[in-house]
Parts: sequence; C-alpha cells; structure tokens
Amino acid sequence: MSEQSLPQDAHPEYAGALPDYAERVLDVAERIPPGRVMTYGDVAEWLEEGGPRQVGRVMALYGGSVPWWRVVRADGVLLPGHELRALDRYRAEGTPLKEASRAAEGHLPRLDMRRARWDGGGRAEGHT
Repeated sequence: MSEQSLPQDAHPEYAGALPDYAERVLDVAERIPPGRVMTYGDVAEWLEEGGPRQVGRVMALYGGSVPWWRVVRADGVLLPGHELRALDRYRAEGTPLKEASRAAEGHLPRLDMRRARWDGGGRAEGHT
C-alpha cells in the first residue's frame, strides 16, 4: 500500500483480510479513468449490491490502496479532511471542477459532476 495514496484516516491494519465486497468495491475504484469520478451510489449500482453507505465504509477502511479521490459524494463536494490532497489529484488529472463562489466555505471548488461522472463504460468483463 502506497503511503502517498493512503488517506490519513485509512486503516492499513485491515489490508491483509479484505472481505469479498470490499475487493469488488476497490476493483471498481481502480477502473475509474484519470480525470473521471463515480459516486458512492454509482459504485453500489454498478456492483448491483449494497448502497452508498456501504461503499463509503469500504473506501474509509480500505481505500488508501486505490485512487480514492475518484469515488466521491454525489453533490461534488470534496472529501472532508482530504480536500487539498484530492484537489491536487483532480488538477493533475484534469478532472472537471466548478470554481467555488466567494460564499463557499474555504473557497474550495467542487467537482463538476455533469462532466466528471463516469458511467463505468458498460458492464466490465468478469463482473458478477
């Protein structure tokens, strides 16, 4: 697990024994192309199992080994506590952003979900 991609609140002690659902969630996260995102709900829908909260829990516990910044909230708000790290990644990858208004807390941009959202490219081979 790369320290560079590990969010501060990830729990590497769980890395050795991933539940099957967690492995499938992380596999989807790894498939998301640079510059694109999927919501927690999108991942659950793609897997046809669980929901946004379950996907969020998997990402919180095990997501440090995958491009965690590509699995996001549906409203495009950056992951609390990891906003600046995620923003650096989005800018490096060319992920579409909406600049924040002056009234926005911290003046941080949001993801432009209409342009950044990835539909999964259809059903992937080997998907069950």
